[in-house]
Amino acid sequence: MTKAPERSTDTSASSFIADRWSPRSFAPAPISHENLVAFLEAGRWAPSAYNGQPWRFLYARRDTPDWERFLSWLIPFNQAWAQHASALVFIASQTVTFSNSTGEPVPAPTHAFDAGAAAVLIQLEASHAGWATHPISGFDHALARAGLELPEDYALHAALVIGQQRDKSYLPEALQGKETPSGRRPLSELAFEGRFPVRED
Repeated sequence: MTKAPERSTDTSASSFIADRWSPRSFAPAPISHENLVAFLEAGRWAPSAYNGQPWRFLYARRDTPDWERFLSWLIPFNQAWAQHASALVFIASQTVTFSNSTGEPVPAPTHAFDAGAAAVLIQLEASHAGWATHPISGFDHALARAGLELPEDYALHAALVIGQQRDKSYLPEALQGKETPSGRRPLSELAFEGRFPVRED
């Protein structure tokens, strides 16, 4: 795997967090079912409101019957590089929960937040095991929903591209310059004590 340049953090954040990034250059290598479900197992242990666990992971592995079908839902730009990856995992979550008092369905306001937490744990577990991930939203949501046969009370959020990273020279020239860890805004622009700052328009 290509080693990424080290990122610098504003504080003492752990390197396993700062070093995770989202490449596009993947080697066309298979992934075993056991390896993939080990990453998804990490997502299973995410926190969620009332332990509702609203997330669902729908996946296809390279060289299996579902692979081309999953790829076909991606926009052409993402298909061009994701086709070389090892797995695609779509992240969905149930938008309702069931009332403890009435048993009736009620909105689950944190379903997307909870699913996002699960997706991050999958990515960190994969990175820890030497695999690369790239979350994407660029796919035809209507086609993916239909193809996944997703029930109406589920939201479809994103997909994770998972694979073995390889040198950026395998990418089209236009993408090679982007194949590096991105920076982040300073924490002072993202975290505020007490209240949101006054905007200066």
